[in-house]
Amino acid sequence: MALITPINTSLCLEQLCASNFQKLLQLIPDLAAIKNAAVGVAPRHANLHLTVIDHSPYTLTVELNHCFSQHLDGLLAPALRICIYMDAQLAEVLSDNDRASVARTFPDARQSREIMHYKWRLNYFLQKWLDHCLGKNYRFTS
Repeated sequence: MALITPINTSLCLEQLCASNFQKLLQLIPDLAAIKNAAVGVAPRHANLHLTVIDHSPYTLTVELNHCFSQHLDGLLAPALRICIYMDAQLAEVLSDNDRASVARTFPDARQSREIMHYKWRLNYFLQKWLDHCLGKNYRFTS
């Protein structure tokens, strides 16, 4: 995944975030109506859990992960924290269980090139994961 880096990371990142927003809505059609949590199920696959972290008029921050155990306190992975901009129709990964947020990883804002590449990798992973989940026909209920 680290080897795939677009030439114009900024433009491609925006397009990637727009694509991820559409895929999230495809996967979770009632996304805007979910208040606390929802579970996605697919035959013979680990449940997909969505937890609402923050809800404001124009944004929704959620955590999305698979639960590889019968109990909710079991292994939850990859635990992506995603900010969904409802008005701009963008979904941006803020962090995952393996990588810290951009602000913690790059406290110096002058590292803009590295920040863009970091964001690209996080959001590219989300795109591939959403494609996988859509391919497995996950269905969500609140």
